Amino acid sequence: MEKEENYQSVNNTSSKDKDEKVKSTDKTQTSENEKTVKELPEEKTPEEKILDLEDKVARTFAEMENQRRRFEKEKEEAYEYGGFNFAKEALSLIDNLERSKKILENDESLKNSEALHKTLEHFDIISKDLISIFTKNNIKPIESLNKKLDPNLHQAMMEIEDSQKEPGTIIQEIQKGFTIKDRLLRPSLVGVSKKPDNIDKKNEENKENLEDK
Repeated sequence: MEKEENYQSVNNTSSKDKDEKVKSTDKTQTSENEKTVKELPEEKTPEEKILDLEDKVARTFAEMENQRRRFEKEKEEAYEYGGFNFAKEALSLIDNLERSKKILENDESLKNSEALHKTLEHFDIISKDLISIFTKNNIKPIESLNKKLDPNLHQAMMEIEDSQKEPGTIIQEIQKGFTIKDRLLRPSLVGVSKKPDNIDKKNEENKENLEDK
């Protein structure tokens, strides 16, 4: 009898353990299923899908419009300034004419001769024609002489003492500068005035004398 009771108790215990294991397994599976359900993204409503599509379409159109504007700007710049490099190199023709004129003017064997006079006249005509052609194509010379130095247009190469001009006034043009439309093609190389040193010394001495009094 005792053996039978012990056997039954053992069987009951094992069945209880099995039931508990099955329940715990069910709970684990249930919790895992709940997690899986929670992790799945919520299905968007038709209205939300339509709003997303409208946003994407609006962004695409905005990007296309920006690209179109960039293309138009690049096309305009290519049309307006496409000859920038050519124009810059073409300026060497005017430079060479000016250099040739100076060489001839400084030639002692040609000074005051009729041949020199006629040659220089021809050089002036060619130079004026070139500048006229440039001007028709919006390439214009920069006015420099007797102007105040403008760093955007001029490049000072030297200072020249001049008591008659205000300091920083352009009194010599070494190389003519040009603009193409609203852009600088090349700056004018110039010499600017400065006060003579002796005037500065006198001004300092006058100041010292006034301070002593």
